[in-house]
Amino acid sequence: MFTFHSIQDYHKALSEGLCSCEDAVRHYLDRIAAHKHLNAYIQVYGDEALEKARSLDAKRRAGGSTGALHGVIIGLKDVLAYKDHPLTAASRILFNFKSIYHATAVEKLLREEAILIGHLNCDEFAMGSTNENSAYGKVLNARDLTKVPGGSSGGSAVAVQAGLCMASLGSDTGGSVRQPADFCGILGLKPTYGRVSRYGLIAYASSFDQIGIFGNTVPDVAAILDVIAGEDDFDSTVATDKTATFSDLDTPAAAKYRIAYFKEALTHPGLDPEIRDTLLDCLDQLRNDGHTVEAVDFDLLDYIVPAYYVLTTAEASSNLARFDGVKYGYRTHDSQLELTEFYKRSRSEGFGREVKRRILLGTFVLSAGYYDAYFTKAQQVRKMLVDRTELIFKEFDIIILPTSPTTAFTIGEKMDDPIAMYLADIYTVYANLVGIPGISIPLFTHTNGMPFGMQAMTSRFKELSLLQFSHLIMQQYKSYENPTLCD
Repeated sequence: MFTFHSIQDYHKALSEGLCSCEDAVRHYLDRIAAHKHLNAYIQVYGDEALEKARSLDAKRRAGGSTGALHGVIIGLKDVLAYKDHPLTAASRILFNFKSIYHATAVEKLLREEAILIGHLNCDEFAMGSTNENSAYGKVLNARDLTKVPGGSSGGSAVAVQAGLCMASLGSDTGGSVRQPADFCGILGLKPTYGRVSRYGLIAYASSFDQIGIFGNTVPDVAAILDVIAGEDDFDSTVATDKTATFSDLDTPAAAKYRIAYFKEALTHPGLDPEIRDTLLDCLDQLRNDGHTVEAVDFDLLDYIVPAYYVLTTAEASSNLARFDGVKYGYRTHDSQLELTEFYKRSRSEGFGREVKRRILLGTFVLSAGYYDAYFTKAQQVRKMLVDRTELIFKEFDIIILPTSPTTAFTIGEKMDDPIAMYLADIYTVYANLVGIPGISIPLFTHTNGMPFGMQAMTSRFKELSLLQFSHLIMQQYKSYENPTLCD
């Protein structure tokens, strides 16, 4: 029977002839079919994956060179372009649309011989924290089917959590990789803004969006980042330097980190007391092991969520203007309408409730009478956050925060209260506002039976340090083993 523990172990088994890429694909196709009720996949490319697997097996057996992700089976969030495959952003307005090109990250995965097994469910246009805002229906958390998996990359998280692929890609605009990773008990990395090309990623908020990675081990996440990171002629915001190999995770035994945490974050009234106490205990353990751990004052915490939602909704209202029912995607069936009314009808019928809410909010904050009061002020807060963050990283290597104020909540619990939903992003949107990398590290189990982790962040383009720290933490402090799910 095929089992997967890590990319390294899988490649070793392939080289020793203990399994084949075709065996792996058949295993995951069987699991996807058996766990269809989780609703993680929108599209499964089974025949194509099997054909690719057979081709890779033949090449390997013939002694040909193999790519860095040879035969690794990866799922894609339904916001990443995969040429000649459906691409809908889980929205009715893009039903039946097929991509005409590869996203750069997808192109790089294929170049290194990854097998892309399907597109994964998500909140519509990546707008949501529960994966309940999808035209394809909600995704279920494999740990507890009554709980949300988090969002917007809920399908990507559940696919890894439930063993429906080896790793997956999502997108993170304000926590959409880290929060579902936290709710599902797996690793979720958001790289630095500009580390990975956004070409071929359907835009939500262009100055915030970043492609992220879900996996079970830090080496797996690092191996995928090694492949997808780096410059791209199609994205002028991508950093051109890549001085480190992210898979070099070994740290000297005597290495000690300077760790900061925000006092206001761990005393915030919205934080679950058990999560707070557990994180404080973990920080004490890090201090006892010789690391420097200090609380820092951060009086801007309560400005983070308002600034984030002003800026992202403004960018969304601009980015989503391209979906008008004329060039591609959904078009209203009433062909006798005047053009402006045709646009209104197509967009009203094609977009879901949450997307329309954010477009309206963004249009409002950009309007002539409110631009300075909202958008300009939010940009000023963003600059203050960037400046404060740079000062912190002059004294510290790592910032530690909770990933989410609670564990995964019950399906439908927050759908009628969007403000409560937005406030739940208090710990994740910070990294997107200032453009730094962040990761959710799965360490703990709550007394309610649900997993939760610890969020770590480093300064811009310090992913290697972040991954080395995460690897150390996973080896020394992980307090539970992820159980077999849904069998």
